[in-house]
Amino acid sequence: MEIQGKVVRLGNLTEGTSPRGAWRKQELIIETIEQYPKQVCLVCWGDRVAEAQNFTPGQTIKAQISIESREFNGKWYTDVRPFRFDIEMAPQTQPMQQPMQQPQEFTQQPQANIPVTEYFATDNGDDLPF
Repeated sequence: MEIQGKVVRLGNLTEGTSPRGAWRKQELIIETIEQYPKQVCLVCWGDRVAEAQNFTPGQTIKAQISIESREFNGKWYTDVRPFRFDIEMAPQTQPMQQPMQQPQEFTQQPQANIPVTEYFATDNGDDLPF
């Protein structure tokens, strides 16, 4: 899955050790770019922590994410984990377009004035034009 948004702020940095070794977790809060923006907390682990710390508030990023839920003591917890970041460049200003040329004048001669009743005359006694 993919999510795009503006960096709002860096959240908590948590570090610790487990039987498998040292670990680091950094929260990165972004705001989606939609009609109704939503704030989403991306939970960065390992190498992604250093990448997340390089982002500045207001910067637009795109992240490839995985969503994972787990149960602990009867409660469910969900993480949105990015596994790849792309920095979105600000849209470049486009050069001004050439002004539209005036349409060319109609060159055909108009047809002779034919009464409208001749176009809609029918033999079936119906006065509807179609």
